[in-house]
Amino acid sequence: MDLLFFYKALAVGFAIAAPVGPIGALCIQRTLKRGLPAGLAVGLGAALADGTYGAVAAFGLVSVMDFFVAWQDVLKIGGGVFLILLGIKAIVIYADADRLPERPSLPFLAPGGKLGLAGEVITTYALTLTNPMTILSFIAIFAGLGLMHAGGETSQSIGLTVGVFVGSALWWVLLSGFVTAIRGRIPDTTLPWINRFAGALLIGFGAAAITT
Repeated sequence: MDLLFFYKALAVGFAIAAPVGPIGALCIQRTLKRGLPAGLAVGLGAALADGTYGAVAAFGLVSVMDFFVAWQDVLKIGGGVFLILLGIKAIVIYADADRLPERPSLPFLAPGGKLGLAGEVITTYALTLTNPMTILSFIAIFAGLGLMHAGGETSQSIGLTVGVFVGSALWWVLLSGFVTAIRGRIPDTTLPWINRFAGALLIGFGAAAITT
């Protein structure tokens, strides 16, 4: 693995993940409601998706790029609908929580056949993939940094892919950690309103994805 390409891609992954959008709102809401493990699970799903798109750009997988770009409208609508449903769920169900547990416990697979943290990872991975324009962002940034010639070198392409994943994951660790650090200082009466606000943001992002 080429370390120079890794460090450059790490910065790219961090920069692309950092702007607060629907996944950021989801990460904050999940961390406040369910604790650090849930926030990290959301971040892992997003980082895996960024790594996937980074790999597509780094390895020059033109057929995969064409597929995602060709179906971008359908993917955006599907992702938008799902965001709206998540927002409604956050407002209707999650907002009525009383006191958040000091030490939240979430199994990787929840009892009763329902996915716990694994579900958060899968959901966020799928949601992040519904924005195919991320591929074009990686291509543009890689080209601007002179990284696109990595296509013929497997070690460089691997460095780009891993770097994007690590950079994105680093942002989500920082965001989840920050929210966890302040959640104990938030009054109990304020938490439901934060959940409602986060849900409204998710609905707004979903509506924007469908209409634009």
